[in-house]
Amino acid sequence: MSPPFDYEPLGRVVFAPGALNRLGELTRSVGATRVLLVTDPGLETVGHPQRAAASLAEAGLHVFTFDGVQENPTEHHVAHGVAFARQHGIDAIVAVGGGSAMDCAKGVNFILTNGGRMADYKGHGKATKPMLPSVGVPTTSGTGSEAQSYALITDESSHLKMACGDKKAAFRVAILDPELTLTQPRMVTAVTGIDAVAHALEAFVCTRRNAVSVASAAAAWRHLAPNFEAVLHAPGDLAARSAMQLGAYLAGSAIEHSMLGACHSCANPLTAHYGLTHGVAIGIMLPHVVRFNAVAVANLYAELVPGSDAPGEDLARRVAAMVEAAGLPTRLRDLGVSEGILPLLAEEANQQWTARFNPRPVTDADLLSIYQAAY
Repeated sequence: MSPPFDYEPLGRVVFAPGALNRLGELTRSVGATRVLLVTDPGLETVGHPQRAAASLAEAGLHVFTFDGVQENPTEHHVAHGVAFARQHGIDAIVAVGGGSAMDCAKGVNFILTNGGRMADYKGHGKATKPMLPSVGVPTTSGTGSEAQSYALITDESSHLKMACGDKKAAFRVAILDPELTLTQPRMVTAVTGIDAVAHALEAFVCTRRNAVSVASAAAAWRHLAPNFEAVLHAPGDLAARSAMQLGAYLAGSAIEHSMLGACHSCANPLTAHYGLTHGVAIGIMLPHVVRFNAVAVANLYAELVPGSDAPGEDLARRVAAMVEAAGLPTRLRDLGVSEGILPLLAEEANQQWTARFNPRPVTDADLLSIYQAAY
């Protein structure tokens, strides 16, 4: 019997090549007149924010661009965005970019409408006042933030990520335009793609899985697995790019309705201590977490690698092959991680909220063994 669930779709999803051209129309549909456009300054070189602003202006909207977003946004970045938004009296938010831009936009929405600090919203459902309507436009195929009600904001004191969620923070409209991902550098394609793969695999087996999340995660895997190498080898392949973007969205939706696991718990301390790009840390840890979890969920992994006599090992090898095809690192020692810090990393990983939902319960010692395997 399937576990019970309470499924609440978050908002409208528009998928089509060239869908960015509809941004103005779709933003007007949520009642916007003065729009805060949150974006990554790096995207300005390829013109995505400029095209977004033009579409909004053509729809008669006043646009105010905030591009003070950096990777793994902190409360500091959110505070700057809030100050900018207050200065211009905005009544809606549009995020154009990767997960960092979308997370920062949600963070701005929390503080602008409900006050306080991001730490006040750790967990879910702690915003007591209405929030502004928002639209999300991902330019990468990775985080799935466009499908989620959570903002991941880094705590500047601990350097650990805070998950701040509320249904009111979710984008009213998500615009999936695979043409926007054609301009991704190869490394961005790789690290965001492997993150999406991890989302699918962890959501598929986590303890909060249910019929809806499992269906989304399995569909995500079916989109991602055949196309990850394709977009690396032929970056202009729009069909493969489209599949990756849909896969990332479906994986994000699976997370929203379930959770993640030990791979993300292990990756976050690596980013905090060594500044490793999230997707790089994920790629190193994921095969070892799959092997660890296979003891408990080999029957579920078998659904993703049908016909395998050793589904956990075969799935781990498939993921490792993706990481190697992308040219990403495969060992912690090659990135300057000290072997002596592994026990501390394990302790911190076990304090991450996602560790609680791993399908095989983890202790500090278990997580240390996973780090050692990855070392």
